[in-house]
Amino acid sequence: MSMIMWKKSTRSNGGGNCVEVAMPPQAVMVRDSKDPHGPKLSFTARRWAEFVRGLKAGNIH
Repeated sequence: MSMIMWKKSTRSNGGGNCVEVAMPPQAVMVRDSKDPHGPKLSFTARRWAEFVRGLKAGNIH
C-alpha cells in the first residue's frame, strides 16, 4: 500500500485556515489540515485544473 504525501498550501499563513493537497495517481485530493483524518475531496486532474484556473481568474471566491 502506497502512502499518500500531503502538501500544505503555499498560501497557508499559520492562522489555522489551511488546506493540504495530495496527488496520488489518477486524482487530486484536498483536506483540511486541522482535521487530517476527516473528510477529503477528490477531483480528476482535469477538474482540479479547471478549479485552479477559476481561482486565478477570480471566478471562484
